[in-house]
Amino acid sequence: MTAIRRHRVVVAREQYKFSCAHMTVFPDGTKERLHGHNYQVSAALELSDVSFAKMLPFQHIKDALAAICKDFRERVLLAEHNPFNDTLVDDGVELELRVCGKRYVFPREDVLLLPIDNISAESLAAYLADRLVAALLPHLPAGVVQTIEMSIHESPGQGSSCQITL
Repeated sequence: MTAIRRHRVVVAREQYKFSCAHMTVFPDGTKERLHGHNYQVSAALELSDVSFAKMLPFQHIKDALAAICKDFRERVLLAEHNPFNDTLVDDGVELELRVCGKRYVFPREDVLLLPIDNISAESLAAYLADRLVAALLPHLPAGVVQTIEMSIHESPGQGSSCQITL
């Protein structure tokens, strides 16, 4: 019997975090109140080869996580493709919209309008996984990384992850 080895590297340091506000919308047209979380993010990569010649520098993973956290820090996250979001004004200075019939006006610089359908832990994990893969692909040794998993926790013990097979 031949043993198959799988290797997993994880970057889950306390410094990879961001605070932001959001409101999850539900399919029945209701939503949570606008509230915030102190999100913690981490990445795990499954490798087929950990030999010296195929070594994966952790710095690229750290840089990608730091960039994501910087972009999301102290923002209001809104889902651009949610059927219950109706943008009324987006003039670069203010963003005025209705979410589930409630009117909101935000300074535009404070908002990240994400190309997803909801701001939930699951949707954020998937969106951030795509961003992480895009950031890491140019730096990965050919054929070594099998999967990339992005995890986001909105509080200790509560969160979501998304794994992408390459």
